[in-house]
Amino acid sequence: MRVLGVDPGLTRCGVGVVEGVAGRPLTMLGVGVVRTPADAELGHRLVAIERGIEEWLDQHRPEFVAVERVFSQHNVRTVMGTAQASAVAMLCASRRGIPVALHTPSEVKAAVTGSGRADKAQVGAMVTRLLRLDAPPKPADAADALALAICHIWRAPAVNRLQQAHAAAAGAGTRRVPRTPAVPVRKVPR
Repeated sequence: MRVLGVDPGLTRCGVGVVEGVAGRPLTMLGVGVVRTPADAELGHRLVAIERGIEEWLDQHRPEFVAVERVFSQHNVRTVMGTAQASAVAMLCASRRGIPVALHTPSEVKAAVTGSGRADKAQVGAMVTRLLRLDAPPKPADAADALALAICHIWRAPAVNRLQQAHAAAAGAGTRRVPRTPAVPVRKVPR
């Protein structure tokens, strides 16, 4: 399975491609950051992010795209920019028919480090170890993108089994079950 992880952001949008399957050593195929100038107009920044993501999709041809799910922060301006960059990544993948998965930061941290409260340094250290790299990817956005891809590779088999079980249960619920004939009720005189 080849996954493009995207850590969305307007100034720095982390991207990383990991290939492998759960339970086997993983391989990093590429890592980087799509950057936009903070003083550029929003529309131009979003177009730059789109072009950057499209280049990564062209170059690496992932089977899945894993994007960090945007969560509410105190700074609404920051969360809006993150959500906009996230939407661009989802649009680029969906336009090509590539399935998109969203993972929360705590899911990614838990998958990679074992703790949903791990800090950036711990995530970077584990990504380095899991991918057998010489040093943690810089900046942290790049390491986070790789962590997203790793998380998806490890979680996808379980999620697929869960979805199949739900589909089977829903299918079973729509089948007609033969009814037993109604037994007439007789009133007993008093």
